[in-house]
Amino acid sequence: MSAVLTPPPTGLTFDAAVEARFEPMAPERLDAVLAIEQSAYSHPWSRRNFLDTFAAGHEAQCLLAGDTLLGYFVAMAGYQEVHLLNITVAPAHQRQGWALVMLDALALWSRGQRADWLWLEVRQGNTRAQQVYLRCGFVRVGLRKGYYPALHGEREDAVVMSLRLEPPTP
Repeated sequence: MSAVLTPPPTGLTFDAAVEARFEPMAPERLDAVLAIEQSAYSHPWSRRNFLDTFAAGHEAQCLLAGDTLLGYFVAMAGYQEVHLLNITVAPAHQRQGWALVMLDALALWSRGQRADWLWLEVRQGNTRAQQVYLRCGFVRVGLRKGYYPALHGEREDAVVMSLRLEPPTP
């Protein structure tokens, strides 16, 4: 899937319209994905985590502009819901609207799976990501105590968020 993307909402920057496309995340792209994962997080997913998602058949998509990997997401479909497991924008391409593009694509895919809800957890301290999710219509619905590993053997709470998916219009 390809699209020419126009400038995002106020507060984000693009140099110009950029042609971007989604491609299924494949094992041969895993080194590039892991490089982004390790640069973006203090506790990144491992190669095994990604290989397990391939084996489980989870939806895993890469967002590319030319040969440049802008970001990716991994989601798990369940009965009438989809759970976002990982969404990452490469640090060099953050604050340019790419997370919104990926969340829109995920919502579209989720509707195609006949999901009514999209769920996610986000670190309580990751307020920037929470603002992106709120902008997309997610709401905070709960807190998971000690959900994420943190520095020095500590744990960090997760904010649980959900998005009610509207059925596609005919």
